[in-house]
Amino acid sequence: MVDYGALLVSQLEFYWDAHLRPRLDGLTDEEYLWEPVPDCWTVRPDGRGGFAYDGYQQHPQPAPFTTLAWRIVHVATAMSIRTSTFFTDSGDADMFDLRHWPASIPGNAADGIAFLQTCYRDWHDHIAALSPAELERPLGPKGGFFAKEPMAALIVHINREVMHHGGEIGVLRDLYRHRHRQAA
Repeated sequence: MVDYGALLVSQLEFYWDAHLRPRLDGLTDEEYLWEPVPDCWTVRPDGRGGFAYDGYQQHPQPAPFTTLAWRIVHVATAMSIRTSTFFTDSGDADMFDLRHWPASIPGNAADGIAFLQTCYRDWHDHIAALSPAELERPLGPKGGFFAKEPMAALIVHINREVMHHGGEIGVLRDLYRHRHRQAA
């Protein structure tokens, strides 16, 4: 018999430990906020002493290019919002409610990495504790228009988000490192 919960968690763990987390070592503030093209979505000062994340809940076509800061915050908030919705908030707000949004957004590389690590650990620990029945249970009203989907589907989605944007983070780090090379 396959333990699908353990399989989903181990997929996320392996990607985090072998690919994403090591790629964040040495990230500088300049690189975190680097805008390789004009009009990037990023993390910006909000005018109130904190930072804001461009484009939350907007879906323009085509989608703007996003910075390392945006991608790191996006991955972290994807996990943070779902942790709040399904594990730590006893209220009835669905996962699209802004009350689940993190209280602050990190404006520099060290804080961005720490935020991502905390959100990863919180999400990981909660999903690792789910029983097979909890993995199969529909999300219910907190899932919004995904109410009928099982928790396992949400975990698969978050794993996909972490891997997709994690790969982009790696590519952006490579581009940043090689940005001044001239074609031969």
